[in-house]
Amino acid sequence: MTRIYTKTGDDGTTGLLFGGRVSKSDDIIEACGDIDEAVAALGVARASTETSSDLALLLLRLQRELFVVAADLATNPRQRQRLVRGKSSVSPEMVDRIEQTIDAMVSKRPLGSVFVVPGTTSTEAGLDLARGVVRRAERQVISAKLAGRHVDDNVLRYLNRLSDLLYVIARNAVGDIGEPPSHE
Repeated sequence: MTRIYTKTGDDGTTGLLFGGRVSKSDDIIEACGDIDEAVAALGVARASTETSSDLALLLLRLQRELFVVAADLATNPRQRQRLVRGKSSVSPEMVDRIEQTIDAMVSKRPLGSVFVVPGTTSTEAGLDLARGVVRRAERQVISAKLAGRHVDDNVLRYLNRLSDLLYVIARNAVGDIGEPPSHE
């Protein structure tokens, strides 16, 4: 029988991709936890959409890309040459694709001039939750970089653009339903 538990993390450490171990409280591992949470929040949003809709497919793509972000972050720094752009490391093309998606969505449905209160629909609420978690992951990655950990610049760009994209997708997800503004 294959067991999910290995007991190797009982000492408070976790393994890096391609070898090595770090504390589970390491900034990079904290960021990976935030990314894992964002993947789950996007899954909640995706579950409230039609399975084969454009929105569901876009959210699935973003979930998969977040696995790439986590792999890029959680790699043994001495083994980065083993990463594959777009599969285990964030590529500039991934960032470009997000920017193109933002531009296309905003051109179809321009953003309002005020912030809105999340919770108009379950899809939008899940997207706004995911956006908040991605922003937390970005802050954690910045802390790790400032502490001297290796962080590829594409990871930071990707997370920054992703939070923008999730805001745009959430606004689009409500359709013509009016969202309450953040202030009266």
